[in-house]
Amino acid sequence: MHVLDSSAFIHDYHTTAQTATIPLVREELEGESVYRYDAMEGSGMHIHIPNGDTIETVRRAARESGDLEVLSDTDVRLVATAFELDGHLVTDDYAMQNVAEKLNVDVEFIAREGIEEQFDWRFQCQGCGREFDESKERCPICGSDVERKNPT
Repeated sequence: MHVLDSSAFIHDYHTTAQTATIPLVREELEGESVYRYDAMEGSGMHIHIPNGDTIETVRRAARESGDLEVLSDTDVRLVATAFELDGHLVTDDYAMQNVAEKLNVDVEFIAREGIEEQFDWRFQCQGCGREFDESKERCPICGSDVERKNPT
């Protein structure tokens, strides 16, 4: 089962495997991409709603990897769907790929190359330079902005 992100419809992705997606993906599409979604739904694409426990599992994994801040609700629900259906997540989104790999979900990319390695992001205060494991809007020490930092 291939679980399709919006990029699959935008780039006119084709597969002979069974496909699935979530209703929120259609809301991200416009123009011809909407017609592709509707056509695939009409020809048997499975529309899935992941359960709350799985969504929370994905959020936890994304929080641990440092990707939660950049994932939309649609992204989280797509990873949850691929996890529940034991499917291949089809996406070009690097943060989604990172979280999917953390959960041992197979990923297939479309227009871009996939990620080469999984990251557990760190966060650094732009004022005092302190590092944190979790994202914070402001540094609890000096009050400056905290930004995601490449861990390598």
